[in-house]
Amino acid sequence: MKKLRIPVYLQIFAGMFLGLLAGIVALHTGGESLVSLWIKPWGRIFIRLLQLVAVPLVFISLVRGVAGLSDMSRFSRIGLKTVVLYLSTTTFAVLLGLTLVLTIKPGRFVDAAKTAAFEESYRRQADEMAALEQENEGPLRFLDAIVPDNIFSALTDNRRMLQIIFFALLLGVAALSVGREKAEPVMKLLHSLDEIVLKMIAFIIRLAPGGVAALMAGLAVDCSGDIGIFSALATYAATVVAGLLLLLFGFYPLLVRLFTRLPLKKFLKEMYPVQLVAFTTSSSAATLPVTMNTARNRLGVSEEVTSFVMPIGATVNMDGTSCFQAISVVFIAQVLGLNLGVEHLLIIVLMTILSSIGTPSIPSGGYVVMTMVLTAVGIPAEGMALILGVDRPLDMLRTSVNVTGDVTVAAIVDRKTLPKCSD
Repeated sequence: MKKLRIPVYLQIFAGMFLGLLAGIVALHTGGESLVSLWIKPWGRIFIRLLQLVAVPLVFISLVRGVAGLSDMSRFSRIGLKTVVLYLSTTTFAVLLGLTLVLTIKPGRFVDAAKTAAFEESYRRQADEMAALEQENEGPLRFLDAIVPDNIFSALTDNRRMLQIIFFALLLGVAALSVGREKAEPVMKLLHSLDEIVLKMIAFIIRLAPGGVAALMAGLAVDCSGDIGIFSALATYAATVVAGLLLLLFGFYPLLVRLFTRLPLKKFLKEMYPVQLVAFTTSSSAATLPVTMNTARNRLGVSEEVTSFVMPIGATVNMDGTSCFQAISVVFIAQVLGLNLGVEHLLIIVLMTILSSIGTPSIPSGGYVVMTMVLTAVGIPAEGMALILGVDRPLDMLRTSVNVTGDVTVAAIVDRKTLPKCSD
């Protein structure tokens, strides 16, 4: 008989339910201290494991992504337009997410007393955020915080991720400049390290059900069984879905209509199978063969553009993930009672855009990057426990958004750049 295998997302959902149940039972039996001493620490260990791989994942992915454009001399116009378009769509997705979450404010459904309790529990992080506002005063203080004076010092502090990203981009550009032959040994090493880090992430994700259970048990005790957290969670999920659907059925069709010669009806029809595969696999990488085949054979994007733009998009273009992360970070801050100023929102925008390049195109790959973004703005990564239980369906939908963005950009690049498409 075949061994019964339960999908990881169902295991995580079960872990969330059992953790909440354990926390509620503890509240009614006087076992709060038992949860705090013996269960909650396992949740913190799970979060630390995610944080452990965040720096190497983003660093390696960024260097490989930039240095991998070694044939830019051949595709100079295509490459430049591709990068600009990917960054532009990602920026729009992040700003859309921030607009929605700041307007809807899903965290407002949590009782004010519970929010105050959360804020007191995470007072240290709140004080660090306040200190960040006061130090390095001046119009260029933000830029000053981007450039590191010691990369090894930055590598040991997740809160200095912008500095790590800056160095990774600089290293990637330098590797690109010295040529493929000289950079090849380093690129082979980075490729091997990338495979190893992805395997580490796969190991850690297997621990997610237990980690989520421990985190949710601690959260239930901290909330004292407040039902408001579930109303907030439902509103948060609806906010994410609204943002993703706006991208899927509003933003991308508008770009296709304005900047390509593709009939909009044909684009939507041919993209449906691709979106369905992405939805079921939750992986841009796994969907890539279907995405490339559709772009080339069904939508008429040239082989030259398809082979160049699509693989890059599967790595660096994560519009759905970026929109989701912007909403999630602000939502967690709202629930924890942490006020985000303009400085923090700007950091979220830049961190989300840049770190989207380092998001692995595998199911639940955004967990790792989110811990990095949370830490960068002084939000405790443990707050991610709030959203893990409902993340799987959102992960499926945002992957569909990611691949749709890849094909949209490829169509724009091909039909506005290549000579065969000129009037």
